Amino acid sequence: MKSWILAVVAVVLAAGPLAAQDVHLGVGVDLGIPTGDFSSSTAGGYSQSYNTNLGARISASFPVDRNLAVRLSLGGTTFTGTAGFPDGTSTNLQDDMFTLGGEAQLFLANGNAARHIGSYLIGGAEVDFERFSASTTDPNFDPYAVANRTRMALVAGFGHSFRTYGRGRWTMEAAYHKTLTGVDTPNGFPPADYLRLSVGMVF
Repeated sequence: MKSWILAVVAVVLAAGPLAAQDVHLGVGVDLGIPTGDFSSSTAGGYSQSYNTNLGARISASFPVDRNLAVRLSLGGTTFTGTAGFPDGTSTNLQDDMFTLGGEAQLFLANGNAARHIGSYLIGGAEVDFERFSASTTDPNFDPYAVANRTRMALVAGFGHSFRTYGRGRWTMEAAYHKTLTGVDTPNGFPPADYLRLSVGMVF
């Protein structure tokens, strides 16, 4: 069985027992800053690069004890870029990404998972459903080449949930997304490695 199928099954199985906990629902906006080959790569005269983008995310954080919570999330984003060919021509690139993630949130000494307050470390995995497209039409994207890929990624980072009045909390996070599977940069499938800066609300 493929690894991404196992990951999805694990998330679904975990959702039942976790639902009995005091869940904190969240919404946020992500700023994705490509790094490494996702930012820019060149091979045999062919070059490609992707730009910084905005995305959105919803989440559900389930406290396990005072300092630990398990978070399930759904996210969507679109990276756009350009490709250059040895003959001097260029084309537009697009990577539409839908993510299903499962992460642990380890709240530090000043934090509280049940109240979702304070600083916390983030670590987990995501299943990325990606649609790579290429087009010569801009700004109305009209793809002439499309390929779908499902890939696994690791996510690690740091966050802080700010105290407010009532149940709502402002949150800020910085995390790194690292693609693990399905990488084929020379054929147009670079790893979607990027720094994710997020701001949002948790309730």
